[in-house]
Amino acid sequence: MTSENNIVLIAEDDESGFQVLSFTVERYTNLKPIRAKNGQEALMACRNTPGIVLVLMDIKMPLMDGKEATRLIKKEFPELKIIATTAYALYGDEQIFRAAGCDDYLAKPIRKSAFLEMLQRHGFETRRINPE
Repeated sequence: MTSENNIVLIAEDDESGFQVLSFTVERYTNLKPIRAKNGQEALMACRNTPGIVLVLMDIKMPLMDGKEATRLIKKEFPELKIIATTAYALYGDEQIFRAAGCDDYLAKPIRKSAFLEMLQRHGFETRRINPE
């Protein structure tokens, strides 16, 4: 991955949710986080921001939800990795998220270790978590 291709788009309408993900990304990866507050902003960011290599997509957002945004983004950028994030998951929702085009899924609250393991599975480098 070149230094120009190191952006993670965090599509998250909740400020505290964005802050937690952004902090974790900045501390444990070489990725640079940017934010979209709804699905429409996420779609526009993917179209207008070169270097996005990963989208962390909240499913429940205003204006356009994460499932619809994922469908539209994957039509234009089929190789872009999209990981669904949601606090409202029910049994069977993972299949719905994957059918929309998500490459993986994390339930909120997101555990740091699970998040970093998922990034590694998808080919992103992470730094070791040191016990504090």
